[in-house]
Amino acid sequence: MVKDAYPILAGVGATALLLVGLGWLYAPLWVLGGIGLGAAVFVAYFFRDPDREAPQDDGLVVSPADGRVVVVEGMASGGGTLVSIFLSVFDVHVNRAPVAGKIESIEYRRGRFLVATKRRASVENEQNILTFSSPAGPVVCKQIAGLIARRIVCWVKQGAEVSRGERFGLIKFGSRVDLLLPAGVEVTVRLGEKVKGGESIIGRIKS
Repeated sequence: MVKDAYPILAGVGATALLLVGLGWLYAPLWVLGGIGLGAAVFVAYFFRDPDREAPQDDGLVVSPADGRVVVVEGMASGGGTLVSIFLSVFDVHVNRAPVAGKIESIEYRRGRFLVATKRRASVENEQNILTFSSPAGPVVCKQIAGLIARRIVCWVKQGAEVSRGERFGLIKFGSRVDLLLPAGVEVTVRLGEKVKGGESIIGRIKS
């Protein structure tokens, strides 16, 4: 479980236990306490952080997130490809580096909180944009907040060197991650495919 869950879990858990305790005085509070305990269990489940083993081939690009691929299409400028992944509240929300390399830039943009499956969310929603260096050129990864997700977390700094599949942040409670791949990457993932962050292969750098 990621450390960002501890304050939320502590607050929800403490409230639930208080309601359970007060249930001895006023029975209906038992129900609220039970709901609160259920919410605490969900918080612990949501913020789970399983270990992942990234494939070792230097020419691979891996998924930055768990979820379902909702967009795979060429971009008008530069001849690259956009791959969008939708994360439901039941997916692991820890984000991982798609390639090994230097983080050239990090840019946070304020925005709206449209449903993350909508195409407009890629442009209009609140987002954090990381640009990774790679042999094929810049690989851009966008952490995009959704309707429920109102908090984007980034654990790395500009200039940091990261390994493929390394954790770099998370988005809380339902979101979207966009991956903008340069023309030098051959995309192998399909529309509708379920992927795992740090493990599933998104594409291969052309030799």
